[in-house]
Amino acid sequence: MNNIPIEDRHLQTLLAIAPFVQMSAPLRAQLPSQLDMRLYEVSRGEVIATQGQLCRHLYVLLSGMLEVHIIDAVGNEVFIEHLHGPRVFATPHLFKEDNRMPATFRTVEDTLLLTVTRDSTFALISRHPEVLRSFLCIAGNCNQCTTVRLDVLSRRTVRERLLVYLFSQKPRGSAQVAVRQTVSQLAAYLNVSRSALSTEISKMEKEGLLTRHDGRFELHLERIQQPI
Repeated sequence: MNNIPIEDRHLQTLLAIAPFVQMSAPLRAQLPSQLDMRLYEVSRGEVIATQGQLCRHLYVLLSGMLEVHIIDAVGNEVFIEHLHGPRVFATPHLFKEDNRMPATFRTVEDTLLLTVTRDSTFALISRHPEVLRSFLCIAGNCNQCTTVRLDVLSRRTVRERLLVYLFSQKPRGSAQVAVRQTVSQLAAYLNVSRSALSTEISKMEKEGLLTRHDGRFELHLERIQQPI
């Protein structure tokens, strides 16, 4: 990781994501002086944090993508998910009594990573209740991500797993789903083979259930029975 100066464009990206986006204008202006921050350029394939490591910073993925893995009870590396910037991650573990990282986070592409010390983050939260509220919402969203992942893995067929995932990512009132993963990455998330996923997507296109174009899936909702 290469430490680089924090520029105004980096701060603007930070202020556009939760938990900072809903801050008042005066607080947003004070943020650089209230937080102890560092910015790093991280090359593809580098490990940012390892499972079991103490979480001493708030981690902000300003740009790029991470893959998340855990080592299970018998020593196998298990893929969990991909994280896309800009966003914070591992936030619920920052203030836990046992604040160890739950997984290993590795870059999939060149990445910009911002870190904020735990102490300066806690001081900000303590002084400004609206920031605390945003942090609590993030924790709730993390629980929702876990629920979606478990729901996906509980399905038996490739089609069911794909549909559960797409419906979980679909904006309300829209039939379009943006998918930033490659087919291989999506197959890893669904815990199916790449060939099986490609075959199933082709079948669903032929059946008129969905259309792919420009990194998006368009679901033909009138022909799809939504997974329960």
